[in-house]
Amino acid sequence: MAGRKKTTTAAAVPVNTAASTDIVPVGRGGFLGHIVGHLAGKALPYTAPWAGAAALPPLAGWATHHMWGDAPLSAGLASAALAVGGAALTATAWKTTPAGTKFGKFRRAQLSASVAAGMGWLTTATAAGPFGSPVLDAWLIGGGLFAASWNVRQIIRNGASGDTETTETNGGMAALAEAIGWEKVKVKDAKGTGKGTVKAQIEVAPSGTIEAVQGTTARVAAALQVPPSGVIVTPDPDNAAQGTVSLRVADLLKDGVPFAPPVALGLLPTEDIPLGLYADGEVWAINPFAAAILQHLLVMGVTGAGKSEFLRSLVVHLATRRKMTVFLIDLAKGRQTVGHIADGIDWLIQDAKEAKRMLRALPAAIKARGDVLAAEGLDQWTPDSSLNAMLVWIEEAADVSDFTELEEIARKARSVGIWLGISLQRATWTNVSTDVRANLQGSVCFGVDQPGDAAFGLPDSVTDAGAIPAWGSDRPGYAYSTGMGQPQARWTTEVRSGLTDREELAALVAAGAAYRDPLDETTATALGQAYAQRAHKGTNRLTPGITAQAAPVLAAVPAPAAPYDTDEDEFMSAAEQAAEIEIQDAYDDVMGMIPADPEPDADYAALRLEDDVPDTDDDTGMEFEQSGRMGTEEARHTLYAELDGWVRQGRLEFEPADLIPATVATGRQRPWMQGELRRLVDAGLIQRDGHGSYTILHSPLQPA
Repeated sequence: MAGRKKTTTAAAVPVNTAASTDIVPVGRGGFLGHIVGHLAGKALPYTAPWAGAAALPPLAGWATHHMWGDAPLSAGLASAALAVGGAALTATAWKTTPAGTKFGKFRRAQLSASVAAGMGWLTTATAAGPFGSPVLDAWLIGGGLFAASWNVRQIIRNGASGDTETTETNGGMAALAEAIGWEKVKVKDAKGTGKGTVKAQIEVAPSGTIEAVQGTTARVAAALQVPPSGVIVTPDPDNAAQGTVSLRVADLLKDGVPFAPPVALGLLPTEDIPLGLYADGEVWAINPFAAAILQHLLVMGVTGAGKSEFLRSLVVHLATRRKMTVFLIDLAKGRQTVGHIADGIDWLIQDAKEAKRMLRALPAAIKARGDVLAAEGLDQWTPDSSLNAMLVWIEEAADVSDFTELEEIARKARSVGIWLGISLQRATWTNVSTDVRANLQGSVCFGVDQPGDAAFGLPDSVTDAGAIPAWGSDRPGYAYSTGMGQPQARWTTEVRSGLTDREELAALVAAGAAYRDPLDETTATALGQAYAQRAHKGTNRLTPGITAQAAPVLAAVPAPAAPYDTDEDEFMSAAEQAAEIEIQDAYDDVMGMIPADPEPDADYAALRLEDDVPDTDDDTGMEFEQSGRMGTEEARHTLYAELDGWVRQGRLEFEPADLIPATVATGRQRPWMQGELRRLVDAGLIQRDGHGSYTILHSPLQPA
């Protein structure tokens, strides 16, 4: 029965198989040992303060009392020394303990108090002994409180939330934030790029703004001991409370950047133009003709900042490409800057009069190019057009043209494939108007003397981020670059242009002559006599002596038909050109001394073109004969022949008074002459400037 009952009982007891897998069957002793071991493991980290409080004070007190406590003099001196040392040690603990957070401040106070209490007890124990009352009582009570306080701190730290842990580990950044005014800025995800730059995400508190953080970049740079331009803060376009801080901690460009030659000869204008390196070592390249909108370029910087190196690099790259033409105006030091690469420039201008001719002729060329693009079904220039892309570069534009003229060119040239580049030291309103500057949407700003000057050449979003090249000429070649196909995220990254070698550049330009296309016939014809009679003619694949290379070259564009035999002028030597310029300058000086109007008291002062020819002067024997009145066509031919003769002589500027002899010869008067001038202006054969003078664009006898 008993065995039967036992069997029944066993069968009636349910067995939880799931629970049985989690419980390790041990005996009574084994189970208690497991519990004791677990508790000992948990308690062990908290025993260190108790062990230190129990052992260190009595041992140290007994040692110092045994050494100096027997003699009153020794005990007094030792106590004094320990008191001074204890104060110094407490101060050191206070100063060296980080306290950028609330938890850090508590830790500093606790550590300093512990050091002060321990050194005070040791000083007393040295003189009175460690085991007498009340020194022994102070050790028992104070040591227990000391150990317990450190246990509390350990419990709080180990049980703290993730936010407290983050605050603890970021104590160093918190101290820096307090020093530079970033107490309400969270810095997270700081990562080094491996290229001398550290980037991190920042977030401001509800009461702060990213703009306010941008205003502190100078203080951050000083605190981190990096260059003023080494701290860039850019806002997040999608979240006004967030942004990115970039810290350039190493300068990878300080040893210079080599010139990057073209990857091939005969490229199209729409290929990238490498000009140097970014601060992180990536290639700095622009691509104005492939951008959605052709953005004219403003280059700014003080003398010696690197503008000329940049220009040479740009011109050489374009001079090795097909379907590309370069015009360049430099009245100050054109040959000095680009003389060794002048063959790659189709029209290099160093004379103010010739510069004005070119700028006055450009509107007609812009209109003609627009008509061709419209006929080709193109909204803007592409390599599919029959026209060349063009670069028109102007150094110190304020010395060359008036603002109205430049503004018209800048506004209209973009869509027809004419890229305008203007270079100057300071783009203030006195040097280039705000209307012109508004059309210069690309920029390369080299070193400036005053931080405020950078705002004339760079967008506000760039300067607000701290990207201000206020280093003058101390860092030649360094700059900030915007637009022209560059990613906007790169606008606040420093660049440095390549260092060029004169012989290397000259060799590249010479090699590129076999690929350079001459200016297309449409543009050349529209530019008229100013282009046909240009003083400098660059080389191209149609120039005699240039052998075409076996490379993919577009179909040849017919060279513009010369209205006259200009072979001798075309290959005029440099000495002959210089002589002609010198003669023209002397002529201008002499003519400048002749008054434009007759002397007020002269006998002929009242004589006007409208008056009849005066009677014979009996005193002088001079006789005036009134010419017969010519027919309209004959009179016009006489006037046009006068203009045509000037063109053949290379004279393209005149004033209405210069046509008085021809007008008198036709038997006509001033109103008729003025009407004919207006007629020629409307026909696009001449152009009137703002001072009453005219420029001949085409000979009336050789119309476009």
